[in-house]
Amino acid sequence: MSEEPEEQHGAGTPDAFERLWTPHRMAYIKGANKPTGSGPEDGCPFCEIPKMSDEDGLIIARGDSVFALLNLYPYNSGHLMVCPYRHVPDYADLDVAETAELADFTKRALIALRKTSGAQGFNVGMNLGTVAGAGIAAHLHQHVVPRWGGDTNFMPVVGQTRVLPQLLRETRELLAGSWPVL
Repeated sequence: MSEEPEEQHGAGTPDAFERLWTPHRMAYIKGANKPTGSGPEDGCPFCEIPKMSDEDGLIIARGDSVFALLNLYPYNSGHLMVCPYRHVPDYADLDVAETAELADFTKRALIALRKTSGAQGFNVGMNLGTVAGAGIAAHLHQHVVPRWGGDTNFMPVVGQTRVLPQLLRETRELLAGSWPVL
C-alpha cells in the first residue's frame, strides 16, 4: 500500500529534496549592479563605491591609489577585494604607485584575515578579462579569499550554495578594526 505524496503548493513537483532558499543570490544571477559598458560612466560599481561611506560601500580600508572592500557575493566569509580607484581593466595598466599599494593592501588583507578569522590559507588572484571569469572585467580587482582546513563541505559541492556565518557589515567592521598599519 503506497501513500500519496504530500501536495507542495508553489514548490513544484513533489520529491524527496529539501530546499534552501537563497533569494538574495538572484541579484547576482541577473547581473544587478553590473556595468552596462566598459567606461567608468557605464555604471561601474568599483567607481561608485568609493563615493559611499565605508559602511554602505563595505569598504575596509582606503589608500592613496587603492581601497579594500568586501565582496558582495563572497565565496567565504571575509572574501575581500583590493581595487584601484582608477578605472583600468588590466594589471599591466597600473602605474608603479598603484602596483605597490595593491601589493601592500593585499599583504594587509592577509594579516587582518588571519587575525580576525584564523584563516589557515588563502586564494589570492585576479580574473583578467571576461573569458578568464571576471564578473566586472572593465575595472581591475584582486580577490583575497580566506580558507580553512575542511572548509569545503557538501553545500557548495552538491547544493551549489555557500553558507556564510556572519553578515557582511559585521565582517567589514571586524576587518576594518583589525586593518594593520605597516
